[in-house]
Amino acid sequence: MSDARHVLVLPDRDAAEEVAEALTERFGVPEEPQLVRDALAGEDDAEDAQWLVVVEDPDGRYNAHRLDALAAEHEGWRERE
Repeated sequence: MSDARHVLVLPDRDAAEEVAEALTERFGVPEEPQLVRDALAGEDDAEDAQWLVVVEDPDGRYNAHRLDALAAEHEGWRERE
């Protein structure tokens, strides 16, 4: 059974944009992944925001281990739902 989506958590917007670009280039993601700012609980400072890259994967095409590695290259990780 595969996830319908992957959520990659990145430390800042620049990293999230780089990962989104890499997803298109390396993985052939047909639609640009969604970038979402995720403020940490209880934090008002924009510096304390993480960025999420959401990749829809209803057919289970993307290898979770490769996505983990891509996120790690940018000091991030893949959420396990």
